[in-house]
Amino acid sequence: MNLSKGYFVTGTDTEIGKTLVSAALLWKLNSLGIDCAGFKPVVAGTYAAQNGSRLNEDIESLRIASTSKAQRPLSADDLCPYILDAPIAPHLGAASQNIALDAKTILSAFKQLQQDFSTVIVEGVGGFLVPINDVNNMGDVAQSFDLPVILVVGMRLGCINHALLSCEAIVQRKLKLAGWVANSLNAPMPMLQENIDALKKRIPAPFLGLIPSLSQHLVKPQNAPYSIEALAFAAKHLNLELL
Repeated sequence: MNLSKGYFVTGTDTEIGKTLVSAALLWKLNSLGIDCAGFKPVVAGTYAAQNGSRLNEDIESLRIASTSKAQRPLSADDLCPYILDAPIAPHLGAASQNIALDAKTILSAFKQLQQDFSTVIVEGVGGFLVPINDVNNMGDVAQSFDLPVILVVGMRLGCINHALLSCEAIVQRKLKLAGWVANSLNAPMPMLQENIDALKKRIPAPFLGLIPSLSQHLVKPQNAPYSIEALAFAAKHLNLELL
């Protein structure tokens, strides 16, 4: 394993397991004694906590898995510079709140976190090319970070096309595709192994593992982060030795 200063985790779509994989990576790095933190450029969708504050389940999952630093506990603002309320595309959510998402602000927040941790795992938003404003998209953000990319493939019908298109977009931006993860979703996929084999032949990067469907007691409740048990379960199916 030859860890870089971090990885950019992208996915073939939204709701395909980027948060689970990102937090599981952090959990595994933590178990190896590597100080690490999660980062998300922007989140869309919040819920009310018991104390009345607004939380985001992705940020909370990343925070649970990040290295605890007693001298300065990580806040939501440390992990994400833009927290939007509506669970919609970020550029639309920002416009509805009269917020301008700025790629330079995102990069600055990421650089600040990089100063405090050996490794930062960045979880992208939606797919690789989802817009953040009229000019920039997540691919531009990934390019500015200059991190190796890990692609999460949600295993469902259509995933081969989505995965290969994502790989092309990553390579076109001259970013290193460090590896890919197959994530089983709630609905079983017919010919799962055959689809994985097809992707192995076509994706020019190491296969880091298959995360099986989470059992009922590990499934993330609505408006809540992943449990420690769910992250530990996912982490044991990831092979970081291939990075």
